[in-house]
Amino acid sequence: MAKANYRLGVPLRRRLGVDVSGSKASALGHVKGSDLPEICATRAEPSAVSAHSVIAAAVRGYARRMLRNDRHVRILEHVAAHGSADVSRLALLLGVSQATVRRDLRQLSERRLLERTHGGAVLGGLGIELPLQHRVDQRSPQKQAIARAAADLVPAGAVVGLTGGSTTSEVARLLADRGPVTIVTNAVNIAAALVLHPHVTLIVIGGTAHKESYELIGPIAEKTLADHHTDIAFLGVDGIGAAHGCTTHDQLEAATDRAFVQHTGRTVVVADHSKLGRATFAKICPATAVHTLVTDDGGPAAELDAIAAAGVGITVA
Repeated sequence: MAKANYRLGVPLRRRLGVDVSGSKASALGHVKGSDLPEICATRAEPSAVSAHSVIAAAVRGYARRMLRNDRHVRILEHVAAHGSADVSRLALLLGVSQATVRRDLRQLSERRLLERTHGGAVLGGLGIELPLQHRVDQRSPQKQAIARAAADLVPAGAVVGLTGGSTTSEVARLLADRGPVTIVTNAVNIAAALVLHPHVTLIVIGGTAHKESYELIGPIAEKTLADHHTDIAFLGVDGIGAAHGCTTHDQLEAATDRAFVQHTGRTVVVADHSKLGRATFAKICPATAVHTLVTDDGGPAAELDAIAAAGVGITVA
């Protein structure tokens, strides 16, 4: 078998699965099968395929995936910022054909990251959940105001529970800057941000990683929460209303959030006005289990009145 007569940069070679420990290792023997598009289709004998052609094909496949993934990220960021997008505008923005954009939108829709429309895509009104990194900047002034009002509810030295979410992440940042606090969370992004903070005692519960929300969820998380009690717990939800209570998109996530509610002295929901009166797939708890809702001033008055009638205190940031 032919030997490679050159060396790729170490970081790229590691990503391609090429052994970086030897100086003249056979490249073909260390390239992953998933990184060899169309190579098998040639039906060539293994000995007839040079190491150079194998690595070149792997690099081309890797580059295509990176270009596609970069487009997907930019599409999601655009839709998150504007609420919708049309094919022609995305094609101009990305510098690709409309056919490529349609294919990208179809793939994102199949992953339930957006909803296809005639000629484009929208965030979706059918319970579609954008990953956290594409929700952080949505309505950020309102969410920052909500987080500030929520953080004001926490007494000094309290033990605070935090679920995942863009608003709860902002609450965590504010609490860490205000003084000594113990935080119990299942959100890996919150944990990563606070782990070295001098004023925070951090307890991270275990569980199965939920890629969209960066949360650890499931039976392990629920058992850990059952062994702890927090003074106050902040919940990020996908919907809250008097009729349906607090809801989210995922059953396991709902069960873990429910454990936060069951083992705290005070449950506070942080939600901007777009979540009010909305019901998504999985129920976390009834409205009567919530002590306080912190929201912005854009919510429908009738829904706020109904939530208040269920015994929930309303704080408008």
